[in-house]
Amino acid sequence: MTGALDGLLIADFGRVLAGPYATMLLADFGAEVVKIERPGSGDDTRAWGPPYAGDQSTYFQTANRNKTSLALDLRDADDLAAARDLALRADVVVENFLPGAMDRLGLGYDDVAAANPGVVYCSITGFGGHNQLPGYDLLVQAVGGLMSITGPSPDEPTKAGVALVDVITGLHAAVGILAALRHRDRTGEGQRVEVNLLSSLLSGLVNQSSGFVGAGVVPHAMGNAHPSVVPYQPFPTADRPLILAVGNDRQFGVLVRELGVPEMADDPRFATNAARVENRDVLIAELTRLLSAGTADEWFDRFTAAGVPCGPVNDIGEAFALAQRLGLDPIAQIDDPRRDAPVPTVANPIRLSATPPTYRSAPPRLGEG
Repeated sequence: MTGALDGLLIADFGRVLAGPYATMLLADFGAEVVKIERPGSGDDTRAWGPPYAGDQSTYFQTANRNKTSLALDLRDADDLAAARDLALRADVVVENFLPGAMDRLGLGYDDVAAANPGVVYCSITGFGGHNQLPGYDLLVQAVGGLMSITGPSPDEPTKAGVALVDVITGLHAAVGILAALRHRDRTGEGQRVEVNLLSSLLSGLVNQSSGFVGAGVVPHAMGNAHPSVVPYQPFPTADRPLILAVGNDRQFGVLVRELGVPEMADDPRFATNAARVENRDVLIAELTRLLSAGTADEWFDRFTAAGVPCGPVNDIGEAFALAQRLGLDPIAQIDDPRRDAPVPTVANPIRLSATPPTYRSAPPRLGEG
């Protein structure tokens, strides 16, 4: 099957998550990705375990399928020459070293573009190309404000349960690369793409950052509550928590009707979302009392049938089971002849009708072409 990015060669100098995640997404659509790694140890995430699948860290596996691995010591003249040869042949170069490191190796954008003017060269940094601060996801969650709005209260800043900033940055990198390739298709001109973790997070904070920029509001942690929408949070039931995500007044009317108190929709304290935000504590207490009469699954079935957005709080296994029941096929199998059995992988969430993602090769062992 022909992929949307067939014929595209990517030299992937990225490590850990943001860069490798971006290049894996492009590889899923047919790009040939050559991952350059340190001899002996490889990408840091090869050692990030447990858990392991066989002899490989599942962390490494999450962002490295459909690639080959080339073990090169960039301090060695011959290996550096091989890396340069690859960069000069590549359509795309991706790197996330500290600013200036690739320049010192003769692999920076100016050096590569001088001999390969059509190259799309993507640099991923923590804090922009002129700052030497190391870009670790947890660090950026802290200094970028995400932890200040996450957790039970302002006194308990909490990180997200996944390296969310790296993932957001990887997505931005992939979009930037594709935009630059579209420009090259029209003009033949390559260019440099720059993304950084801090700017990606500030953009990814969406309504929270917009509230600051547009209205000067500095938000704070509210636990699982929403600053602007009520009710939009988990509630205890007779057995386990249930999420209500009531986004408009019509849905609120349906909710209270199903709870047997339709008159609440006309109560001036609750009739509009703005009023519900103002009277949040009173409303949440009453909804908590009413929801205690049934189980999460009972309310889920009833509210869903009526059109009220809701759902139980699932663990990861239950989440995959739900996606499977909904026909989303969240797990794909990689049939790689180099492996004794098919390798399961989390499916690419993008669906293309003519050129869908493919799963051609398992995450490579170090140096495996």
